[in-house]
Amino acid sequence: MVNPHAPRQNQLLRALPQAEYERLAPHLEAVALPLGKVLYEADGELRHAYFPTDSIVSLLYVMATGESAEVAVVGREGLVGVALFTGGNTMPNRAVVQSAGHAYRLRAALLRREAARDGPLSRLLLRYVQALIIQTAQTAACNRHHSVDQQLCRWLLLSLDRLSGNELAMTQELIANMLGVRREGVTEAAGKLQRAGLIDYSRGHITVLDRPGLEARVCECYPVVRREFERLLPAPAPAVGGGWTAPSHAPYGPGNIDGAGG
Repeated sequence: MVNPHAPRQNQLLRALPQAEYERLAPHLEAVALPLGKVLYEADGELRHAYFPTDSIVSLLYVMATGESAEVAVVGREGLVGVALFTGGNTMPNRAVVQSAGHAYRLRAALLRREAARDGPLSRLLLRYVQALIIQTAQTAACNRHHSVDQQLCRWLLLSLDRLSGNELAMTQELIANMLGVRREGVTEAAGKLQRAGLIDYSRGHITVLDRPGLEARVCECYPVVRREFERLLPAPAPAVGGGWTAPSHAPYGPGNIDGAGG
């Protein structure tokens, strides 16, 4: 039976060649990520990179007024702390755990050292950074041009892509903070989706009942982000002896870390 919290449940780590992974593995530290935990604050020094396995981390911009808006989500497909790889060392946003779970963290100096080798990890992270930039840009466009119920559909589908089930623990107030809209707007949008039989919402828990229905209702922003992740990032290799494989909706696919696929 595959350990659901093993390092290679993170799809970047799983995509690495075995020798590259074995060099990193002794330095990966397992950590629990409870809901609401702040991994870094805006302009704060990044001491670790985090590779989520079954958690989701929201990258939020917080305004001077205290209002916030989510610009990207990171789950098992990615890495929190790309500034360590790109050389910036800090970010102007906050990283907060949106869905509790686990991750493996790597000290900043070790990630910089491995990235400087200009090997498979470096090429993989470059592709991931491009995919993350696309997600951020598409989120900005979506928040400006699309309705709250379309934004909610996008947010639900992006979250589902990073979880193994169809349930999310999230209050309407938190969703409103993520989307940067009023709570009343989320209440109305969630009500529409519930009446359409797409979700069930009760006491801070959302169960997605009809994923194809959400995909039919969502704006073009979700498929754009999903398509780019599939184009840029490699599908994980099968586990030795069987075990976990990516679901059909996992947000990446046919690329490879040596430059093919786009």
